[in-house]
Amino acid sequence: MTGTLGGRFVVLDGPDGCGKSTQMRLLAQWLGEQGVSTASFRDPGTTAIGEKIREILLSPAHDAMTTPTEVLLYMAARAQLWAEEIAPALQRGRCVLLDRWLSSTCAYQGHAGQFGIEKVIAIANDALDRVWPDLTIVLDVDLATAAGRLNRALDRMEQKGDSYHRKVREGFLKLAEGRPDFVVVDSSLDVDAVHEQVVAAVGRLGSSPSQKAWDRQDR
Repeated sequence: MTGTLGGRFVVLDGPDGCGKSTQMRLLAQWLGEQGVSTASFRDPGTTAIGEKIREILLSPAHDAMTTPTEVLLYMAARAQLWAEEIAPALQRGRCVLLDRWLSSTCAYQGHAGQFGIEKVIAIANDALDRVWPDLTIVLDVDLATAAGRLNRALDRMEQKGDSYHRKVREGFLKLAEGRPDFVVVDSSLDVDAVHEQVVAAVGRLGSSPSQKAWDRQDR
C-alpha cells in the first residue's frame, strides 16, 4: 500500500482550527512506521525567507494589508520553499508532507477575499515549478468546532471574523469538487477517527499511478 509513496507530495489543508498540525504529525509517524522516508514542512514558512514572510502576513499589526498583497506574499514564500526544501526532498525520493499550499490561497484570498480562485491559480502557474501536489487532504470543520480549538492569541488571518471564515470553508469545498487529487475529511470527529481517514486516503495514493499530469494544469 505504501510502496510507491516515495517522491510523492501530500498536502494537509483546511480552515483554521481544523487540526492540520496534529494530523500531519500523526501521518508522518505512521509513514515512518511503514518504512517511508518523509519530510514535513509548513507553508508559509520553513525557510529563513519564508518565516520572515510568514511573520509579515500573520502579524495583527499589518491590518492594512490588501488581499492582492497577501496573494503575492504567500506565493513568494511558496516559491522559496519549493526551491530550498520541497524539490530536493522529492528528488531524494522522500514523501513530502506539507501544512498548507496553493489550496489555502485559493480558499482564503481567492474565494473569501474575492480575489478570484482562477486568478490565484494563474499567478501560481507563472510563479511555481509545481502547482498541485499528488494529493490534497482538506480537513473540513464547522466554525464552532474550529473556534473551540483556537485557544491562543489569534493571528491576523484568524481575526478576520466568522463571515470571512465561513467563506474560507466554502472555498475549500468548492475547490475540491470533482477533483480526484482532493479528498475531504470530516475533521470534527475525534483525532483517531480523522487519522484513520487520512491514512486511508494516503494509502490509496500509494497504490495509484503518479498524478504528475496535474502539476501545472490550470484547474
